[in-house]
Amino acid sequence: MLAQPLRQEQPRISNPRTAKSATQRRVSRAARARYSGLMKFCGVLAIGLTLVMGYVTLTARLTSLNYAVARAERERAQLQSQTAQLDERLAALRSDDRLARVAAQLHMSDPQQFAIVTLPAQARPEDRSHLAFLTGLANLFGAK
Repeated sequence: MLAQPLRQEQPRISNPRTAKSATQRRVSRAARARYSGLMKFCGVLAIGLTLVMGYVTLTARLTSLNYAVARAERERAQLQSQTAQLDERLAALRSDDRLARVAAQLHMSDPQQFAIVTLPAQARPEDRSHLAFLTGLANLFGAK
């Protein structure tokens, strides 16, 4: 038997490193593909929940503002009623009949004669505006 020369077989893959990285990429891509549907669903769910929570928050704020407006209107009506009552009381206290009764109780009567009194004119003070200015400066700087 003749010895056949040993043939070196060529490897199936020319660059084993490239094949290994390709395999790793394929495995990681398959793992991501497994969860991509779940991630899309979670994203849509998060967006939907955000929109619903925003709507609920706005509705709650609107309701609280409606209560605040109702409370302000109620207070306004009470204040208007109180103002009307006070105006009526003021008119009653200022009435001429009531004032005449109070004057009679104090033994007051209409005057029998009228007198016009004139007061003497006041002497005009000298113009001391420059002194006022200096006093103002002294006060400004804290002089006593």
